[in-house]
Amino acid sequence: MAAPLGLAAYRLATMALAPAVPFFLRQRALRGKEDTARMRERLGHASVNRPNGRLIWIHGASMGESMAALPLVDAFLKAGEHVLVTSGTVTSAKMLAERLPGNAIHQYAPVDTPSATARFLAHWKPDAALFVESELWPNLLFRAAGRGVKLALVNGRMSERSFRGWSRAKGVAASLLSLFDICLMQDDGSAERIRRLGAPRVEVSGSLKADAPPLPASEEKLAALRTAIGSRPVLLAAQTHPGEDETILPAHDALRATHPDLLTILVPRHTERGADIAMLCGSRPVRQRSKDELPDAQTAIYVADTMGELGLFYRLAPFCFVGGTLVPIGGHNPLEAARLHCGPLFGPHTESFSQAYDTLLARHGGLRVGSTREIAEAAQSLFADPARARAMGDAAALASAELGGAVAKTLATIEALLDARA
Repeated sequence: MAAPLGLAAYRLATMALAPAVPFFLRQRALRGKEDTARMRERLGHASVNRPNGRLIWIHGASMGESMAALPLVDAFLKAGEHVLVTSGTVTSAKMLAERLPGNAIHQYAPVDTPSATARFLAHWKPDAALFVESELWPNLLFRAAGRGVKLALVNGRMSERSFRGWSRAKGVAASLLSLFDICLMQDDGSAERIRRLGAPRVEVSGSLKADAPPLPASEEKLAALRTAIGSRPVLLAAQTHPGEDETILPAHDALRATHPDLLTILVPRHTERGADIAMLCGSRPVRQRSKDELPDAQTAIYVADTMGELGLFYRLAPFCFVGGTLVPIGGHNPLEAARLHCGPLFGPHTESFSQAYDTLLARHGGLRVGSTREIAEAAQSLFADPARARAMGDAAALASAELGGAVAKTLATIEALLDARA
């Protein structure tokens, strides 16, 4: 009984707050968190017409989920479906503007008020709605289900920590999950947890990110970086968080004893940390990419604090440290590096992509490290044996290919749901 009451209270609260939503959106726009030119989309007003025929709606909350959805978008388009993609952040919209196929439609997701979601669904009338990873908005889900939209949670992931949180509101979780026609989860652990929360139909599909194409890179920018770096050895640390840069920098210092021309490239997960990382470098000669600087012969640390250029840096190094693994974040996607034959080094916190990390270890396509000393020792070993570094990168690429198949399974499952609906 508590769960329906809780959801009813949520609906009443969002209804009462709806008149204030435009004000909050304008405040967010002042901070760069909303797109002023497309603000009406957040209130459910479409900016383009709906295409005729069957429409697949795919929602990814932010950058990571939107990128994971790209191969799925391509697959549905090739199958002859119309595709609408929604996301909720300005950065994801910019990325999608660059990388979505021209015949796919992008809109900002509506805020979860009864009126905005009603307008959105009345215009788009999707036949199926695919929510990437873990987006559960009650008004949107209940209204879509009420219209007969086939609902799927795809590329689903549920960590033990998320499971414990949802378990405190198990009735609410069960009510929301019961709306989904299918939950396609990345791994067995996530599948078991979401079943225990009340999802009625659950299957394991693997990760969509394993089917993603290699990260793109500008050939002109890549050539400029290679010219600037020359033959110097490169220690790359990608998608780092606070606490990890402080671990990488002493490893850089230790390695400079045997490789005095070493260049360490730090790519922070959040680009706004670039200035802080530059300050953290102290007396080490540092340059920042956000200032349109390239490394020169004296540069020891290159802070790559720009968006959407990770594909450049994975192409510059035979191995890299993948961030979010030395601190309890759960690890970022190691397959982005592996796909480009860049062998990942990573810490103990890998639960967000556990299957990928475990497969890399089993196939000798990665190394686990837990401290400054272990990072320095691993890098020293790989610098000393370039053939071994290349072999690790090649093994990582093979492991990445082995993990593929989620797109095909997701496509087949959704098409079957739609055929049954028809």
